[in-house]
Amino acid sequence: MPKQDLVRLIEAADRLAAGGFTMGPDWHALHDICQRHEGEQPFDWGHALCHRIEGDDWNADYWYRRAGKRRGTGSMADEWAAMRTELSAKA
Repeated sequence: MPKQDLVRLIEAADRLAAGGFTMGPDWHALHDICQRHEGEQPFDWGHALCHRIEGDDWNADYWYRRAGKRRGTGSMADEWAAMRTELSAKA
């Protein structure tokens, strides 16, 4: 996985976070990035976050399992902060 793609994931999720984790263009941008990298752990994790934001827990849990992660119990901001830390170390 090219590091530039991981940077795009982080930047897209940062924009989504800045907008309050709401559905809209930033959500769709992150979802599109994640779909293009299906099967790659960081992107599957981002995909899980997208579906958690959407309120589709069943689909979110599917993507969390694919990413080897569990759905967070805290806020979206808390989950993104933890994700960002881990993903930034790989970028």
